[in-house]
Amino acid sequence: MRLRTTTALAALVAAGVTPLTLTAPAAAATATYTDDFNGDGYRDVATGAACSNVGDVSCAGVVVVLYGSSSGLTAAKKTVISQKSTGVPGTPEAGDLFGSSLASGDLDRDGYADLVVGASGESIGDRDGVGSATVLWGGKSGLSGGATLPQPSSLAEYGGFGQGAATGDFDGDGATDVTLTGQSQTRLYEGPFTRTGTPAIHTSVNAGSTYEVAAGDLNGDGAAERLYPHLVDGDPGGQVNYWRWTGMKYTRTTLPGADGLQGSVADIDGDGYGDLVLGDYVDPSTDKPTGHLGGRISVWYGGPDGPDPAQQPTVIHQDSPDVPGAGEAYDGFGASVSTGDINKDGYADVAVGAPGEALGSAKNAGMVTVLFGSASGLTTKGAKNYTQNTAGVPGTAETWDRFGSAVRLVDLTKDGRAELVIGVDGENNTGGIWSLRATSTGLTTTGAVDLTANALSVKDAADLGRAIAQ
Repeated sequence: MRLRTTTALAALVAAGVTPLTLTAPAAAATATYTDDFNGDGYRDVATGAACSNVGDVSCAGVVVVLYGSSSGLTAAKKTVISQKSTGVPGTPEAGDLFGSSLASGDLDRDGYADLVVGASGESIGDRDGVGSATVLWGGKSGLSGGATLPQPSSLAEYGGFGQGAATGDFDGDGATDVTLTGQSQTRLYEGPFTRTGTPAIHTSVNAGSTYEVAAGDLNGDGAAERLYPHLVDGDPGGQVNYWRWTGMKYTRTTLPGADGLQGSVADIDGDGYGDLVLGDYVDPSTDKPTGHLGGRISVWYGGPDGPDPAQQPTVIHQDSPDVPGAGEAYDGFGASVSTGDINKDGYADVAVGAPGEALGSAKNAGMVTVLFGSASGLTTKGAKNYTQNTAGVPGTAETWDRFGSAVRLVDLTKDGRAELVIGVDGENNTGGIWSLRATSTGLTTTGAVDLTANALSVKDAADLGRAIAQ
């Protein structure tokens, strides 16, 4: 059972929020990993194909789960889930976009990771495109069944609620929490959750108009911060607000100089504090003069009080020394970012997707750049690029492949090194997932895996690999 102080409870009641007393399952346990859906000790990968057809229903959306193993990802171990699947609430409807966002964690504390799935185009009654989110429950056989998370009563048409999702223990009580975004309807759900999808508490968050979210522990206190990037008047590049738990309440800190919409948190410099990597992939323009041609990333380093808003972040782009390539319009460098330790040296590394990268005459073929962490922070030394024209990488770079539409660094084989999982949402107009193995010296293309929608028997897919659960 989760605990709160009398003062905090009184404040919640005064605000009109009724806390629920929930009893954890009798055999309550914490999943070994926040993304091990079948409890076999290997981490799994969930990817969305939000504009896939379900039967003859266009863009209803599906989620594909690939289960990890000692040999990595294979087409043999998978689950394909839609709103037509047994036990999953809702009905496939045109434009639902089930799978537009994904986040994982053990919400009901049964020892199996669960998956939060956003359907940002879901219509409710006569309100089109208001959005929703569903929890798919983990178990010995993987994900199955689900429940809908409570929705704000004031969702606006085409507001896209559920377009952003993140999980973590935001208040350090040992229970997994969830946050969802969509326009101005950001929501916080505090665990544990019942199998009906009911959280202990759910409240609105005054985060402005935002569709994205990231989470991670920036100050080393064991509670994850929630980071909401959004655009603001007078700041064309936008800013990031993050919420931290003080033991009594959440407080907000603003990083006015932080630009970018995609984020990932990990300890890049090995000092014990999580660091925030932001992807700012939009080219400079009259409306947004900040940034770099082709896109850039920035690293905001954590500390005992979180990132200092006055710090000068590390900024890296394709024109930085030792980074292969060159910044060109619409490259989209930073459209996807992920963090993880590839070479097991104790420093988190960074994968950066540039799905708009042109390769010769192949426009929007896509590229992924890998950068390495060190005691002095993120470095460009040893930076490497990967495309479908790289020796050993399956396939050939073609127009609109969008290699790098999503990226994730995750240890799939339990060797302590993070493999690189790559979304290729335009491959053959259906999409797919690629995976590169990790070694003590970095990634290798030996044994690289390509799992297209066809290889995974996902019919009528349109954008498999657009989203990958972090």
